[in-house]
Amino acid sequence: MIARRLSLTVAAFVTLAAGCTVLGPDYERPQSTLPGTFSEGGATGPAIVIAPDWWKLYNDATLNELVAAALARNADVRIAAARIEETDANLREAGAAFLPQVDLAATGTRSGVSSRIATVTPQPVLRNNLRVTAGTSFELDFWGRLKRSTESARGLALASRYAKEVVGLSLAGVTTQAYFSLRSLDAQIAVTAGTLKSRQEALDFVRSRARGGLASDLDVNQAIVAFRDSSSQLTDLRRQRTLVEHQLGVLTGRLDLTVSAGNLLSLPVPPVPPAGLPSTLLERRPDVRQAEEQLVAANAQIGLAKAAMLPTISLTGNDGAESRALAMLIGGNANVWSLGFGLNLPLFDAGRLQARSEAVIARQKQAVGNYQKASESAFREVADALTNLQQTTANEEDLDARANAARSSLRLARLRYEAGYSAYLEVLDAQRTANDAELALLRNRQSRLAATVDLMKALGGGWSEDTVREGLPAIGARAK
Repeated sequence: MIARRLSLTVAAFVTLAAGCTVLGPDYERPQSTLPGTFSEGGATGPAIVIAPDWWKLYNDATLNELVAAALARNADVRIAAARIEETDANLREAGAAFLPQVDLAATGTRSGVSSRIATVTPQPVLRNNLRVTAGTSFELDFWGRLKRSTESARGLALASRYAKEVVGLSLAGVTTQAYFSLRSLDAQIAVTAGTLKSRQEALDFVRSRARGGLASDLDVNQAIVAFRDSSSQLTDLRRQRTLVEHQLGVLTGRLDLTVSAGNLLSLPVPPVPPAGLPSTLLERRPDVRQAEEQLVAANAQIGLAKAAMLPTISLTGNDGAESRALAMLIGGNANVWSLGFGLNLPLFDAGRLQARSEAVIARQKQAVGNYQKASESAFREVADALTNLQQTTANEEDLDARANAARSSLRLARLRYEAGYSAYLEVLDAQRTANDAELALLRNRQSRLAATVDLMKALGGGWSEDTVREGLPAIGARAK
């Protein structure tokens, strides 16, 4: 009997709640002020398909292992995952408000009454009272407060998911950049070690010539300075490599990480995307999506603030039994029930609710600004990455030619010195130029690889033929 009455009450509540007005503006994506396409880019041609796990394009097993470890073990990833759990729970709580809450209440009392008091009818001196009721309460969502609350919670839940994607994308990018820095230092250490060996041989040669009277003490001292300079440079490069290895250990959650030496020049460089990439690609960036979902949540909060200034209408009901004895409570005809109606209308609050509504509108304007800022920053990051990639690619040919010429100059300078046609200072200059040219070539290759990582991150993880041709679908296609 109790269950049937409660079910009828719930059905009546839900029916009354249907067709309510929803206050506040419905969300509309702000107009984009970005250019339609990026002018930077590579040669025209078919678009390149790049998967979300873009770091695998470099075909390096060690890099793949490091990124996988970072995505699985980094503390920032765990924090972002816990944030998703929190917002999901908030969303479920907001959705549960659409259904009545049913509570079971049971009370038992024993009371005494004085026999000296005046009563209309005789009362027992001692009496028991047992009561069991199931009650429900339900707020009629006439103004769409509950709907806007759910909409806001959904936006924050989606934003937390995109925030985790932001963490993952940034973490993969930082790990890859650190790995390229490590490989660049490996190559620079190898070049500097070769230069140090060459200068050691040159120092031995100059000393032998000095003992034979064919070289001066000035030549010997210059050779010693050059040797010590290379030795100091090599020590500093090894220090830098150790620090980068420590950074990779923190990123991957493996503080005892050691990475064996590798060759930077063996890493492939992903192809440059074609010119004219559409700016709609930025819609797929997780940070842009996160900013938009936060804007959705802020927009829904306006409806909540407006609904707070209108009456709150609620219905209550309970059904149960009450008796002075347990046997009569269970099997007797001791039913009690009630239905209630409540209305709460703020009459005077000294402008508090209006001020709260204005504050919510101001926060929504801030969210619009944050979304615009995220979009514009994304556009600049893509344009910068494309420019850096173009320039470092074009610069590599010049630096390679410079390094070849410097090697040839060093060889000729040594021959001229050994033949007595020039001073040792010419050899030192040639050695310094050759060393600088080799290191500049390696650092440019690192910058070129780093620019490809920046481009992957700026585009949200990669691009494909469909997205290059048409852009991505609108982010606003959400579950309603």
